Amino acid sequence: MTRLTETQSIILSAGAQRPGNIAMPLPKGLHGAAARMAIGRMIERGLLEEVDANISKGEPLWRETGDGHGTTLKVTNAGLAAIGIVPELPAQADLPEKTDADPVRPSLRAGTKQAQLIALLEAPEGVTIEAIIAATGWRSHSVRGFMSGTLGKKLGLNVTSTKEEGRARVYRISRRPT
Repeated sequence: MTRLTETQSIILSAGAQRPGNIAMPLPKGLHGAAARMAIGRMIERGLLEEVDANISKGEPLWRETGDGHGTTLKVTNAGLAAIGIVPELPAQADLPEKTDADPVRPSLRAGTKQAQLIALLEAPEGVTIEAIIAATGWRSHSVRGFMSGTLGKKLGLNVTSTKEEGRARVYRISRRPT
């Protein structure tokens, strides 16, 4: 498992929740030399990549390249995997025609933190954030981002939360999609 600093985890988690996995804007207080150093290391490790910014869509800039052009930062599949998110695969219609040399499309793997979290959420009694943190080792903001982004938006699972008397907030998957 990739070891991340708190700053790297925050950048990747925030980027994973944005359209197109855009990692900009960076967290408040991270700018100048500290930002360049942190981002440089993440690019070297393959967690982020610089891509052309679509200024007409209002994408935030990481740096200007001249002539009104610039780049922004995008979370890579390796960056998503580092925070426990299975990268979203393109729709079948968006994939190029398959040849024998093309790799097989991966499926969800048993024994992953994602599978573990889904099993916890499917239990009739539900699960608390504290129990998920204990099981995965993630921080609370990563758990919430994963439930909202990966489970809710990418996998289409309906994650509900209720406040039960004598217990902390309890989360459940109310119904798996058909």
